[in-house]
Amino acid sequence: MEWMAALRRTVDYLEEHLLEEGVVEGAAQSVYLSPLYLQRGFKLVTGYSMGEYVRNRRLYLAGLEAIAGREKVIDLAYWYGYDTPESFSKAFSRFHGVSPAQLRQCPERLSPFLPLKITLTIKGGYGMDCTMEKMVEFQLIGTEKEFSLENPYQELPKFWDEFIKAECMPLWAGKEAETAREKAVRECNIGEFGVCIDEGCPAGRFRYMIAGRYDGREVPEGLTVFTLPALEWARFRCSGPMPEALQSVNTRIFQEWLPGNPEFEIAQGTNIEWYSTEKETSAPDYESEIWIPVKRK
Repeated sequence: MEWMAALRRTVDYLEEHLLEEGVVEGAAQSVYLSPLYLQRGFKLVTGYSMGEYVRNRRLYLAGLEAIAGREKVIDLAYWYGYDTPESFSKAFSRFHGVSPAQLRQCPERLSPFLPLKITLTIKGGYGMDCTMEKMVEFQLIGTEKEFSLENPYQELPKFWDEFIKAECMPLWAGKEAETAREKAVRECNIGEFGVCIDEGCPAGRFRYMIAGRYDGREVPEGLTVFTLPALEWARFRCSGPMPEALQSVNTRIFQEWLPGNPEFEIAQGTNIEWYSTEKETSAPDYESEIWIPVKRK
């Protein structure tokens, strides 16, 4: 499905099933897209995660109900997806700035949150540095962790910092690679890639792997191997300090390259970040890439 049409259909689905459980996962199924890509793209294009959009819409509608005075707080809480009246009242007060009872007395305090309208805007500026490459099946080895789709831009850099401090810096400082894990980090160049994977995770979450090229060795404890099938990849070049340069290009992919693209659509729920090892990541001309698996329409 064409990218902008998929986003519009996603909003329609969220609105049609707003009060149902599993609405975010159902939206991804309805447009035949990977939850990883759909939720990431939705956030980058609209500024809201899908979960945040659903919560805000529910709290707005709950505010209308509170003003009308037709339901008790306990009924509103359960109707709009909260486990307890207390958790509902806290979320309601954060959103509207007042409690349900106070909003009933001061309806002008209602915080509107209306359905989104997805439109395509063509902007000026520099073209994206993108090359297409068909690649055979290959394998990566590395350490992985599960993350929420709500806030990856904040959490992933922390994961990288932990890995670099604990596993890379001692080797860079001259420590001998003695354990099987240390040898794999050094000899497979773990840290060359970052991989987002949406398979094998609960709803609303994804796996992220700090990885290197697997050479067939016995896999050390705590590391995993991930196989990527033969695919065509769109490779976007990023130039600038990390993580800002890469995050900026990632945003442009979803806001500018995918919308209305006449040739390609996303092939599967995986994307790769490639990192150069030749310069410091803070260098103004640091080189990195984002690889998106694509198929021709």
